Amino acid sequence: MNQLEQLKQYTTVVADTGDFQSMQAYAPRDATTNPSLILKAVQKTEYLPLLERVLQQHASKSIDEIIDRLLIAFGLKILEIVPGRVSTETDARLSFDTEKTVAKGRHLIALYQEAGIPQERVLIKIASTWEGIQAARILEKEGIRCNMTLLFCLPQAIACAEAGAQLISPFVGRIYDWYKKQTGQEIYGADDPGVLSVKKIYTYYRKFGYATEIMGASFRNTSQILELAGCDLLTISPDLLQKLSDSTVSLTPKLNKEAAQASDLQKLAMDENSFRFHLNEDAMATEKLAEGIRMFCADTLKLEQMIATMR
Repeated sequence: MNQLEQLKQYTTVVADTGDFQSMQAYAPRDATTNPSLILKAVQKTEYLPLLERVLQQHASKSIDEIIDRLLIAFGLKILEIVPGRVSTETDARLSFDTEKTVAKGRHLIALYQEAGIPQERVLIKIASTWEGIQAARILEKEGIRCNMTLLFCLPQAIACAEAGAQLISPFVGRIYDWYKKQTGQEIYGADDPGVLSVKKIYTYYRKFGYATEIMGASFRNTSQILELAGCDLLTISPDLLQKLSDSTVSLTPKLNKEAAQASDLQKLAMDENSFRFHLNEDAMATEKLAEGIRMFCADTLKLEQMIATMR
């Protein structure tokens, strides 16, 4: 049994890609996309017809609406492949606007429902800013499930859980990137700072009984994945899925509920003031959250420009 098959015994595997062929090859339960992955996909010859069809069907609509329709088109294709859920991202430019994020989430779900997809098969991805978390609180009360992305620290995770978010996506690799850049050192295995961050979140959630799912994301190597075996979900890129498929080294779960419940972590109160203070105190989380929003905004703009030239 290869490592991917072993991992699936302990953790739900999610495909971190907009590439349908990769999804079919590795049989994940769920799939997640973001503006960068969609931009990358539509630049490939095999996915250009999907973009062209959306443009043809919605030629009279605004570019913003065409992008929404493109996201749904990708989501529908993904849902033909995976048996579970697809995550569809809201516009990162709305990351500090609760009201508009809520409106976008409702709109995306409505488009899926028009296509006959039940809302429990869709997760709306929202940046884990305070405003984004409050948008998730509203959407979750309406039965619209949310995937909180660009998450880098425990205070963000606590606020998301207290808002009732369905799922969080802590970014293991980007945390690792920050510490590597700061220290000039590559830290692997159990001491990897990205791994440690997710383990702490897992421990906190299990100790205090939060139902929010944890999905480790943005991996840089298979070591990070193996150290988080036992996490609720892990979203993994095709190249790392292939490496796991190629290895038959034995894998053991590293996270378990019993050990988490026995930990000595203390509960933290997390209102808006404490959230902003704790986030500000964490230079890594502050910088990576801001950088992530900027990157997604930039790729959305590139996608808009690409569509504008094709109209």
